[in-house]
Amino acid sequence: MRVLLKLILDCDPDAAWRAIRSPAVFREVSSPLVEVESLAADGFPTVWEPGQHPVSMRGGGVIPMGKQIIRLNFETAQRGSVRIVHDSGQGVTGAVSTIKLWDHKMAIAPDPAGTGKTLYRDQLVIKAGLLTPMAWYSLWAFWQLRGLKLKKLAPTWAYDPAIEAVEVADEVDATEHADQKETR
Repeated sequence: MRVLLKLILDCDPDAAWRAIRSPAVFREVSSPLVEVESLAADGFPTVWEPGQHPVSMRGGGVIPMGKQIIRLNFETAQRGSVRIVHDSGQGVTGAVSTIKLWDHKMAIAPDPAGTGKTLYRDQLVIKAGLLTPMAWYSLWAFWQLRGLKLKKLAPTWAYDPAIEAVEVADEVDATEHADQKETR
């Protein structure tokens, strides 16, 4: 069964791409319904990289849901303007292991209306045998809440490299000025 979302996010596609590749954003849009902890020795990376990322999940931060492998790869569609995060992970233990097929794709593209905003498409395909309808309904409800959180957070993802360059330059100037004072 499939769960689908199609949203216009109030940020540019580069900011949305950085956000959906962020474990911090992933955890923020999942909480408080699902709390996710990294099981990797170094914890979550700053930015998702291709590969496997083991996690444990708790419903409401309290109810153990099990361990899951997030298995990521990144794709660019033929036209080059659509970027996709693909998670083909699997549940390992607990309730999450009842889902036998997990195929999740999040696509980022420029808004076709030319607004400078982002067209965000999200598709989850799951199979859990006889439990599929119950799993689908739970995940559909969870996905709707994720969608609301994504729309709310998107305006905060703006990124202005020119401002960051000025801030870095100011920090370098301040450090050099402090170093000059110390050597006098």
